[in-house]
Amino acid sequence: MSIYAAIDTGGTFTDLVMFDAASGNVRYTKSLTTRQHPIDGIMDCIRKVDLDLSAATIFKHGTTLVINTLLERSGPAVALVTTRGFRDILEFGRGNRTEPFNLFFRRDPPLVERELRFEIEERIDGQGNALVAPKREEVLALAEQLRKLDVAAVAICFINSYLNPDHEQPVAQWLRDALPGCYVTSSIELTREWYEYERTATVVANSYTGPEVGAYIGSLDTTLKDRGFNGQLLLMGSNGGVLSVQHAAAAPVLLVESGPVGGCIGAGAYGTHLGFDRLIAFDMGGTTAKCAIVRDGTFDVESIYYAGGYGRGIPIRAPVLDIVEVGAGGGSIAFLDEQKRLNVGPRSAGSNPGPVAYARGGVEPTVTDANLILGRIDPNRFQGGEMRLDVASARNALAERLAKPLDYRGEEGMLTLASGILSIAAVKMSEAIKRITVQRGLDPRGFILFAYGGGGPLHAVELARELSIPTVVIPPEAGNFSAIGMLLADIRRDEGRTFLRRLDDDGVREINEALAIMEAEMGEALARDFGKLPVAYQRAAETRFVGQYHTVRIELGDDDFEALRRRFLETYRARYGHAIDRAPIEVVSLHCTATAKTARPDIKGLAGDLPACAPETVVVRPIVFPGQESPCKTKVFARRSLPFGYAAQGPAVIEEYGSTTLIGPGDRFAIGELGEIRIDLGQG
Repeated sequence: MSIYAAIDTGGTFTDLVMFDAASGNVRYTKSLTTRQHPIDGIMDCIRKVDLDLSAATIFKHGTTLVINTLLERSGPAVALVTTRGFRDILEFGRGNRTEPFNLFFRRDPPLVERELRFEIEERIDGQGNALVAPKREEVLALAEQLRKLDVAAVAICFINSYLNPDHEQPVAQWLRDALPGCYVTSSIELTREWYEYERTATVVANSYTGPEVGAYIGSLDTTLKDRGFNGQLLLMGSNGGVLSVQHAAAAPVLLVESGPVGGCIGAGAYGTHLGFDRLIAFDMGGTTAKCAIVRDGTFDVESIYYAGGYGRGIPIRAPVLDIVEVGAGGGSIAFLDEQKRLNVGPRSAGSNPGPVAYARGGVEPTVTDANLILGRIDPNRFQGGEMRLDVASARNALAERLAKPLDYRGEEGMLTLASGILSIAAVKMSEAIKRITVQRGLDPRGFILFAYGGGGPLHAVELARELSIPTVVIPPEAGNFSAIGMLLADIRRDEGRTFLRRLDDDGVREINEALAIMEAEMGEALARDFGKLPVAYQRAAETRFVGQYHTVRIELGDDDFEALRRRFLETYRARYGHAIDRAPIEVVSLHCTATAKTARPDIKGLAGDLPACAPETVVVRPIVFPGQESPCKTKVFARRSLPFGYAAQGPAVIEEYGSTTLIGPGDRFAIGELGEIRIDLGQG
């Protein structure tokens, strides 16, 4: 048993990568995602690569099911049980106004209607002392009421329970016993940090997604086992590590960004091997474009995530890779608003019906249709020829929906309009990159743009030129790269605890004692899921000057008070430009990360076998490049025909199974040691 497999279920495509460690054979494939029955897309990929599940050791999986359920609000009826007097905390939210000049600003409505929010008598004070214990009779009477309402899930969040779990734990168990088959979650199972609104929203989101995600994971596990799989099924967590089936089913909010993080892990692994210490990981798929900063092979993990966007969306108190996402993908729809202004996204054609060129019933032109019209995609070689694209239908859709209303005429008008669609998409994507670089005081010119996804390599050079980034790197099998990243992911678990203490010598001693307890609990949890494994721990703390609200995170080690104080001042000064050397400092919360290695392939083998010499003949086709008004004769290479070390001058197109790389005139590319394409902009 030496086969590793990973599947990434995206909004448009389901991607699979399979690696046989014994033979060195690596296989990639894609299938259209079946939104109503995502397991169908997974099994289709398994069939296409003839994967012998009985010989597979590890099967890793990332899914968009959680975020889709939250954004589409397609979950079941959920009840919230809380302390008397706190029924409306989801309505109150935070008092900040995130859009101060928008007179029509409204937050998204809560996931639980007021009629399904219930209160019981219980109370814990601000120091964690139990004042009023919950009564079993009251909880059982509430359970009977919930049974009559036919709720599918229950969320429990009591005031100050993060300090003392003794009330939430028995209430959760009473409800589970009284409501068999009902999905019950308590807030302390997800987070032990304060912020009452965020804790409540998190446990509600978990219960809202739990029934569907739990059923999906169980069905996938059963389906794989029925086909002979006896290995380990792992789910890709939003924190950059994989989770056990049991942990993922109990805490589905940990999968909220399950799909995109795989690419970031892969970017970190490739960057480390190739000696790139500063990368912008850029992923453009069928529905969205995502980007993240990777430094020295690592990425930032945020402790809160907003499903649906900051301010309006649902706050989830869970570790999530720091990813910026915009609605600009291959399936993003181009349309005219009431003023006949051209817009692109965020609406996407997805996989059903998909872009017009897919010939699956789509009628609105998309980014993929525009690329096809400009000659950047070969209609006969899309996905290795598995899907033939309908150029005529794409042109007709663009003409009828956009060109005629805007009075763009003839072939020149068609090409101009298609270029305009891509320019608008590029502006959106470049703004996302600026949000994670320029807006945080980072100069994008000091980074390498590491692009992947089905559409990333098509647009990477244009984005790099827009942002003055000198080098672009395209990894092998870029269209399946998120799945490759999942193959390289390790087991990871993150925990946080509110811990208000002054940072001094006594505080450091108490911090170490509290972290030792956290590490012991995390080690026991990992042992239950995976058995005895060597576990490595990393410690961190959220800190601030006494009297402040916002915090900065510092790493903790075997340091004394003075070393931690210096580290805080250095971090604070780097962020804000100044710091008061002798002002008192306090710790707000402690964080611990536990990681354990999983079996994974050698990164050198993922490129597969490449030829020893360059291709003798090269195809040429006309392609319209950014900033050009007419097609340019361009060399078209098959990526698998290019040997290590091969280099050439643009313009060029390099095609592979899941994506196409566009290299502009004046740019130069070379094939690197891992099979990556390195593009130097403007180097003739």
